[in-house]
Amino acid sequence: EDATGRYISPFHDIPIYADAGKNVFNMVVEVPRWTNAKMEIATKDPLNPIKQDVKKGKLRYVANVFPHKGYIWNYGAIPQTWEDPGHKDENTGCCGDNDPIDVCEIGSKVCSRGEVIKVKVLGTLALIDEGETDWKIIAINVEDPEAGNYNDISDVRRMKPGYLEATVDWFRRYKVPDGKPENQFAFNGEFKDKDFAVSVIKTTHEHWKALIAKKTDGGEINCTNLTVSDSPFCCSQECAKATVDAAPPCKAANPIPPEVDKWFYYQKN
Repeated sequence: EDATGRYISPFHDIPIYADAGKNVFNMVVEVPRWTNAKMEIATKDPLNPIKQDVKKGKLRYVANVFPHKGYIWNYGAIPQTWEDPGHKDENTGCCGDNDPIDVCEIGSKVCSRGEVIKVKVLGTLALIDEGETDWKIIAINVEDPEAGNYNDISDVRRMKPGYLEATVDWFRRYKVPDGKPENQFAFNGEFKDKDFAVSVIKTTHEHWKALIAKKTDGGEINCTNLTVSDSPFCCSQECAKATVDAAPPCKAANPIPPEVDKWFYYQKN
């Protein structure tokens, strides 16, 4: 629900921009910093709630690969963006990963799951995840006390030494404890600057527009929304309420398995 109690989809109904003139974007926080549960906008469910990812029938947690503990930033997505799996990215040569674009927010506050914050974009990293382009936008909460000192990716390198290198290391190795190979990157793992990142976001916004207007086949993606009036998937509050009422009631949360706190050690390649 939004602040007025109306139902929304966090994927489709939260505007991409908090301030278009200043290139300030909205970010939906899916994973608070230091936590492990792999929470994400459920793109295939009606109204796209934030849910924990399930793999092979098990709730998914991200491993702690020494020296990292859980996610090392507030992690989430920019709404009204979509990395089209049918579009080959001209920079990476790989198609999109079928999700909204991901954001790593580097401010000092640990955000809450489901919180919508306004972020200033600083740069981006191009992860190649199992053959798919998976952009990771680096951004900072505009309400962070130090936000005024950050205007581009070079400021992160200067103000938070080691953080960008740790970010590459995290994404390279986070799936290794699950038996997967190390992830690869476009541009040899180099970060691209703010202008490049904003351009990538705008491209994924255009792909989302095509998706929500049914000009692109989204496959299993659920495009039900309440605010995009020219979308064939736009529905009423009554329709949304019926969807919510039909969902099974929430049960008590499962306890976090003790192995989630385990640290994994292995020699870097």
